[in-house]
Amino acid sequence: MNVYAISDLHLSATADKPMEIFGGNWEGHFEKIKADWLSTVKDEDIVLICGDISWAMKLPDALVDLRALAPLTGKKVFIRGNHDYWWNGITRLRESAPDNSFIFLQTDAVKIGSFVFVGSRGWTCPGSPDFTEQDQKLYLREAERFRLAFAEADKLFCEGDKKVALAHYPPFSLKNENTLFTELFEQNGVEKAVFGHIHGAAYFPLKTEKNGIEYLLTSCDKVGFKLVKIY
Repeated sequence: MNVYAISDLHLSATADKPMEIFGGNWEGHFEKIKADWLSTVKDEDIVLICGDISWAMKLPDALVDLRALAPLTGKKVFIRGNHDYWWNGITRLRESAPDNSFIFLQTDAVKIGSFVFVGSRGWTCPGSPDFTEQDQKLYLREAERFRLAFAEADKLFCEGDKKVALAHYPPFSLKNENTLFTELFEQNGVEKAVFGHIHGAAYFPLKTEKNGIEYLLTSCDKVGFKLVKIY
């Protein structure tokens, strides 16, 4: 069983949001992702998708994009991104999943094999440019959501398991300072953390080692529209 990750698919079957306006490399981006996915992922593998899945505003429209992922191999573990406005009500979302290969995390955790996955959206961290008082409130709220998620993970975890954290936003700023997110990851024995949100010319390292945890940026344009192997 292998674990892969990718983020920020920005699918738009029902929304007029052509990604090509952000650069020629986005042309046919989902076809590129699918080709790599189908040549790489086996049925028993896991793919982590770290938010910004669909441009849709409502769940029925987002389901069109989610169904486009249904033929792709492996278990698919999702968290919400800042543009996933359609993600509103986890029970309804889970009941609407195209099939049982779709797993949606919201302030909780899931165990697959010997892996325990914990996820939440996260938020802009202190030290980021133009960090505001409102950002501080959302940052604290998201940290609390991670605390709750780790409490659920503790119920699933067995000796020898590996904990993996999913976030949409980077869990620290470019200054690489400690944050509530990184502290929670360290306190709860996370081995690796994956995230997205960063695009285009914006700089952020693809891989960072911090206090024994490996952090991986998986925004699809940053990784050449290919899955990143985590394990």
